[in-house]
Amino acid sequence: MEQRSDSTHSPTRGVDPAKPAGVAAVRGTAFDAPELGRIRVREDALFVISRDGAIERVLLPEDDSYQPQLEQLRSIGALTELGAHEYLFPGLIDLHNHAPQWPQLGKALDVPLSVWLDRYTFPLEAKYADVGFAETVYRSLVKGMLANGTSTAVYFATVHLPATRRLAEICLQHGQRALVGRVAMDSPASCPDYYRDASAAVALEETASLIEHVQSLDGNGAGLVRPVVTPRFIPSCTDELLRGLGAVAADAGAHIQTHCSESDWAHQFGLERFGRTDTATYLDFGLLTRRSILAHSNFVTAADMELIAAAGAAVAHCPLSNFYFANAVFPLRAALERGVHVGLGTDISGGPGVSIFRAMTDCVVASRVREDGVDPKLEPENRGIGDSRVTFAEAFWLGTTGGGIALDLPIGVLSPGYAFDAVAVDARVADTDLVVWEGLDELEDIFQKTIHSATRNNIATVWVQGRAVHRRSAVTNPV
Repeated sequence: MEQRSDSTHSPTRGVDPAKPAGVAAVRGTAFDAPELGRIRVREDALFVISRDGAIERVLLPEDDSYQPQLEQLRSIGALTELGAHEYLFPGLIDLHNHAPQWPQLGKALDVPLSVWLDRYTFPLEAKYADVGFAETVYRSLVKGMLANGTSTAVYFATVHLPATRRLAEICLQHGQRALVGRVAMDSPASCPDYYRDASAAVALEETASLIEHVQSLDGNGAGLVRPVVTPRFIPSCTDELLRGLGAVAADAGAHIQTHCSESDWAHQFGLERFGRTDTATYLDFGLLTRRSILAHSNFVTAADMELIAAAGAAVAHCPLSNFYFANAVFPLRAALERGVHVGLGTDISGGPGVSIFRAMTDCVVASRVREDGVDPKLEPENRGIGDSRVTFAEAFWLGTTGGGIALDLPIGVLSPGYAFDAVAVDARVADTDLVVWEGLDELEDIFQKTIHSATRNNIATVWVQGRAVHRRSAVTNPV
């Protein structure tokens, strides 16, 4: 943990233009992670925000212009000042989230994946043919994610084009940065008759239609909401569909999201069908690019990691859902050492956790399980895989900076040139497990406690592109 006075760290990418921001400056103690494993702390920092919602400059109390700027902003009512027990964090980034599964959160986690899909998930997703139903669920979802500090989410929707369009519109209305994908799944052998694309041609046509719709949404000129090409996973898609989706993504310059080598069954399915891994197959079909997000990837090989790193693609690590359905723990440390971009995902509803703070904690736990092993009959040195653990600081980087790098967007860091996507965490609310003890807890302790204990009650304000898009209220049910 470092307390830094520098404010010169800048992204290599520009910030998209946006409507004028709703706040000119925010002052408070801030935590971020501009580098893997290093937490930067800046006390009483003044974040000056440009009209397009980007961080223009960061001033610290020792800077000559700090006090004059502070007084000027106060005098014109353009300053938001955090309370003594509020702390600023980058907006949290969820790289893998199944939007239609929101009503299923916390259900049916005691059954095998095949039962979970056939008995619960596919019947639920089929209901999104009803746009009214989709409206109710998606609005509840987006409010709920913002209330938990998720400023950016990458959403799988369903095969239904009207409902998926509505999800994109709702994200834009509520100001959440989002990537929204219409799910493509056309294989009669692997998809139920009542829930699949009629043909590859239909799936490709509607994917292209969604891309056009999202890009042309009124008020979305800045690209706050983006389309993402979404083959569900290899077992659900024919060769024709996979090849066509690669072409559509290339033509549109769009992001891509899919599942990759999630479980023993899924990994083996790809090997038997193509004679190669999911990663190699996606590369062959044009679906492994700088803008690809591969969910899970628990069974990727060393050769797969080299392919992912070479393409500049990313893995959405979903530690909690992997405990339930993946039969393995993602080799996170090995992936990072090979230069693979990695961020975190909740995998709602395969994972019952909503918060990326929770995902950070689960990430650390999963790494410790992988390193230490679980079988007490084995000697300690033989139980696990050495050098696998990650620290809480590295997990925080994954859920913020790492997610921004994965998406190739200027988010996740509180530095000039990045979008002001931020979360104010309140450590002094009445009903919380996040308790700060005067005289006992230093800033490093408060940071760790926030990661491990903060819940939606602690999320006071969420900003996206400089706009306050969520403020905590007494209402806790997002419906």
